[in-house]
Amino acid sequence: MNHMDQKAKLSPDECTVLARLEHGERPDHAEALGLAGSINLNWLMNEASKLRVQGFGNTLTYSRKVFIPLTQLCRDVCHYCTFAKTPKSLASPYLALEEVLEIARQGAQTGCKEALFTLGERPEDRYTAAREWLDENGYASTLDYVRAAAKAVFEETGLIPHLNPGCMSLEEIMTLRPWAGSMGTMLESAAPRLCEKGMPHFGSPDKTPEARLTALRTAGEAQVPFTTGILIGIGETRKERIESLLAIRDISDEYGHIQEIIIQNFRAKPDTRMAFAAEPDLDELLWTIAVARLIFGAEMSLQVPPNLSPDGIRPLIQAGINDWGGISPVTADHVNPEAPWPHLDTLAKDCDAEGFHLCERLTTYPAYLRDQDTWADKNLHAALSSAKAGDGLARESTWYAGANVDPSAADLAFLSAGRSNRPTGVESILMKATDGKALEENEIARLLSARGREAVDICHVANELRKRVSGDDVTYVVNRNINYTNICTYHCTFCAFSKGKTHEDLRGKPYDISNDEIVRRAREAWDRGATEVCLQGGIHPSYDGNTYLEICRAIKRALPDMHIHAFSPLEIYQGATTLGLSLADYYKALKDAGLGTLPGTAAEILDDDVRKILCPDKLTTDLWLEIIGEAHAQGFNTTATIMYGHIEQPVHSARHLLRLRDLQARSLDKGRGKFTEFVPLPFVHMEAPMFLKSSTRKGPTFREAVLLHAVARLALNPVIPNIQVSWTKMGLPGVKACLTSGANDLGGTLMNESISRAAGASVGEELPPEDMESVILGLGRAPVQRTTQYGLAPEDRRRTSFAARALTPVINEMQGRKAPVAPDQAAAE
Repeated sequence: MNHMDQKAKLSPDECTVLARLEHGERPDHAEALGLAGSINLNWLMNEASKLRVQGFGNTLTYSRKVFIPLTQLCRDVCHYCTFAKTPKSLASPYLALEEVLEIARQGAQTGCKEALFTLGERPEDRYTAAREWLDENGYASTLDYVRAAAKAVFEETGLIPHLNPGCMSLEEIMTLRPWAGSMGTMLESAAPRLCEKGMPHFGSPDKTPEARLTALRTAGEAQVPFTTGILIGIGETRKERIESLLAIRDISDEYGHIQEIIIQNFRAKPDTRMAFAAEPDLDELLWTIAVARLIFGAEMSLQVPPNLSPDGIRPLIQAGINDWGGISPVTADHVNPEAPWPHLDTLAKDCDAEGFHLCERLTTYPAYLRDQDTWADKNLHAALSSAKAGDGLARESTWYAGANVDPSAADLAFLSAGRSNRPTGVESILMKATDGKALEENEIARLLSARGREAVDICHVANELRKRVSGDDVTYVVNRNINYTNICTYHCTFCAFSKGKTHEDLRGKPYDISNDEIVRRAREAWDRGATEVCLQGGIHPSYDGNTYLEICRAIKRALPDMHIHAFSPLEIYQGATTLGLSLADYYKALKDAGLGTLPGTAAEILDDDVRKILCPDKLTTDLWLEIIGEAHAQGFNTTATIMYGHIEQPVHSARHLLRLRDLQARSLDKGRGKFTEFVPLPFVHMEAPMFLKSSTRKGPTFREAVLLHAVARLALNPVIPNIQVSWTKMGLPGVKACLTSGANDLGGTLMNESISRAAGASVGEELPPEDMESVILGLGRAPVQRTTQYGLAPEDRRRTSFAARALTPVINEMQGRKAPVAPDQAAAE
């Protein structure tokens, strides 16, 4: 149906709303209320579905949680509720703290991340038994016990509490906030008549619209990520539903704290006053979901409990939801005990049948995790950071960069899946990338955030592109890492290698080895078949530009044919500024001293919003690009790197890739130096200071790590032809995954790897040629030993590199250096 035919079938009110949607706007109050008379369900669902995809892509989420019914006593008497009991029907007015903890322990053991506290409102105001239990156990109120129980659950099990205690004052919310990742109170309805005699909320003081809406506003003042929603089919009209949704929207617009809206359908329950009331049918639920999506727009999370509509899962998806709420492998839905949870495998299949990937989330939504300082108490920061993936959803991986632990079957699942046989939403981006066109920032971020079939397709297409560009060769270089000092004056929050005032308590002692020791290690590497030494160190306060020149000269005097790949952009900057030289002049001096190429390290994330947290006193993005750009202008080739999986978001990595691509394009136009390869370096978290201070993720997930290599292949095509995988950080299973997802280079054998090990990595210090080639051949690919500049390694070097003798054990000591040469003397040289 074309656009004109569609509009001809719409009512005037529907046409008005459609015009708003086509301009990327939400309907105003009057326009939204005009939808009350809409009977065009297919149109509503189609527009709602488009908005959902715009806001949430191909993912549908749920939270793996345990339900903790702290008390089933309640001072309210909702006529449809079977959760609330009387003291006579309960063994105890409240769960004992040990009972609470036992439920939480079971949840933690089965992979839950959230503890949902469900309870009645202020039962001590109605029941003597509740007041006496609280007094006997030393609690001033139910809310006081909620706080104690949430704190105990969090501290013992690590589960992040979501609290539903009902209407609270600001002071009460702030008392609970340190132990709650989120809270919630259902509005249910803003229609006052539902509180009249004979209606479902009569006799329930906490269910008046005034009390409920005040509670929502108060939660906004407290800056608590909040859940609310409506209950449909309890006697309200469609117009009243829309009025309720608009009331929520107004409060959400004012405070920004409402992270999800629940659309819950009434289910008649035996032994209640509404036992024989008619339930809303599926179409009524679908109508309400679709209208809610149009009212709230693309960004608001819209949730429907799947257990209340077991035969309508796929239509619910089509109506515009993006979330299924909490699903528990341990506990029942205590509010709707007659409705069992769907099996997650079944739910995932239903989602997949509609072209969506089921993903686990945390109780705090991604948008709020991106600003934890505002939306979460400091007590929770470490737990939330550790539990989240790069996109803010739940970390699905038990694999960690640098850890000698194989990825799980779940980690590897997306790699073993075949290409999708239906559209996934990224086809046009992939086609654009394989054609060699530059992607937009949002397109790269979309690829980096991919899950499910999208991630599968990205890796397959990247691998096909790799084959087209590089064939089946996998290259590697025999080299030795030499880190001549770990003393550094900079304060990078991620670095566990450097030794300075801020890092004295981390592993290893300060050292500064002599040029003689550097030459000894380089000679030993040459004798073992190396063609390259890779040299980097901390920014030592007594070093100047002559230090780096003398290192090059010492190596070249002893080993004139050894390629020197050395000095980060930060060391180049230090060298030039301490001698008072321009970058160009200092590069010329380094070239005369024997420097061959430079590592493009110290890049981390080329976005100053990230760098001001990650490395606040380090090079700015523009200065890093200037230093590397000048290296290219002086005829030096360099590598390019990214260090990811800490605090960055996909958009930051996208900017990083685009900045590298732009610089490479300029360098290639000049026809001198260039980037020879791109090296993704996943963050190794174990000993990193910023992780130990609870301010970062646990590195990338396995999916994120592999995907970064695949997306780099696509985003940098055709300007950077080589994508390297770091075996010290990815481990051999990760190496194999990346080599089948766009990577074509295995980097260096290293001989001595110390920076990743300082951060806690345990994969190894050396991967000799025999092992390199065994991995490559095992994938059906062709191993090629290369030089630093991607030429073939000389045959005599290759022969020497196999069956090399063991290295002499390295001892790093404070050996000292000669006094720095004065700048005027250096200039004279």
